[in-house]
Amino acid sequence: MNALLNDIIKSCAHYTEEGAVANYIPELAKADPSKFGIYVLTHFGQQFSAGDCNAEFTMQSVIKPLILLMALFDSGIQAVHDLVGVEATGKPFDAFNYSDQALTSANINPMINTGSIALCTLIKGDTYRDKFDRLLEFTRKIAANPNMDIDEAVYASEKATGNKNRALGYMLKAYGMINDNIEDVVDCYFRACSVKATCADLARIASVFSNKGKDILTGEQLFDPKYCKYVNAILMTCGMYDGSGEFALRVGFPAKSGVGGGIMGVVPGKMGIGVFSPALDCKGNSLAGVNALEILSRELDLSVFL
Repeated sequence: MNALLNDIIKSCAHYTEEGAVANYIPELAKADPSKFGIYVLTHFGQQFSAGDCNAEFTMQSVIKPLILLMALFDSGIQAVHDLVGVEATGKPFDAFNYSDQALTSANINPMINTGSIALCTLIKGDTYRDKFDRLLEFTRKIAANPNMDIDEAVYASEKATGNKNRALGYMLKAYGMINDNIEDVVDCYFRACSVKATCADLARIASVFSNKGKDILTGEQLFDPKYCKYVNAILMTCGMYDGSGEFALRVGFPAKSGVGGGIMGVVPGKMGIGVFSPALDCKGNSLAGVNALEILSRELDLSVFL
């Protein structure tokens, strides 16, 4: 497996020169586009890696499945479904024009910015800092990495320049979908997106989602399988922004990308995969990462579509 991963890194390395790092968040524009790593954790407990698999990056939208998961824990499936729908929007992750009429839950999903910001309101906590702290602690637990924390420079950069996300929050409030203080809500979201991770962290998280909520290495049941099924279904249809359909065809398993360059790949019943390459395609997905996952899926027959 290590030989295969190294071959994939070599064959896909040229994509790191063809994509572009995210620059709408100034701190992300400083990323090294040549970085490229991959990590695999199988259901047999085997761990394989290649490339820059120990490099840290901010999770950005890869945190969205965990925001969804915490909202499901704290408020239940019905409350989540009432607030945020499940259909792919076919639009960019930060779009405004989801509907020509009044915005409703049917217009958004948990894997776009609007939906994830809304779901922060369903996480329990006396304050929004409490909500974030609970999210961070659970992220550390599911990743088996107690040292995970936010990148303060990226957080400050997001907070200083994230006016579009603020506008999305105010749009939600204008249509009566959320009622809380928008600055508090989006601050929680900015912090969540700024959590640092490695490919190994993403693979460990993905492996739990691939194993019905159970930690492969410890055997601990971390959350109810029904929540796992809910999250994986959303990842399959919406996890790769408006490139989710193409990803389903080319790769064929649930995944979540982030503009920090990470991709978390969930192969049900088989493995979790973490990929990092910050050079993105036009839809905000890691260009080298998507191509690497396509090769890995083909070589190991990982697509869930028979």
